Amino acid sequence: MKHVATFPPASVIGPLGEPLTLENLPQQNTKRWVPRRKAEVVAAVNGGLLTVDEACERYALTMEEFVSWQRAVERSGLPGLRVTRTQRYRELYERQLRY
Repeated sequence: MKHVATFPPASVIGPLGEPLTLENLPQQNTKRWVPRRKAEVVAAVNGGLLTVDEACERYALTMEEFVSWQRAVERSGLPGLRVTRTQRYRELYERQLRY
């Protein structure tokens, strides 16, 4: 059986349609996580630029925190990552599941 090495892509498409590379991802010491930055990290992982473990280590995130960002993007897009709207989008999603 042959082992084929896979390499991450040089760039992926970001949440606003722009190319994302390792160099233009949010800084490792980011303290203020606005929705766009969160979505960029999620896009980087979804596109294979970073692994989940690399993203969590690079940004000092817990797996639960990253997964919550990923789930918010899947359910509600960029607006779902707003901290002030988290509860509202969660309620909408739970209501949709019931019906």
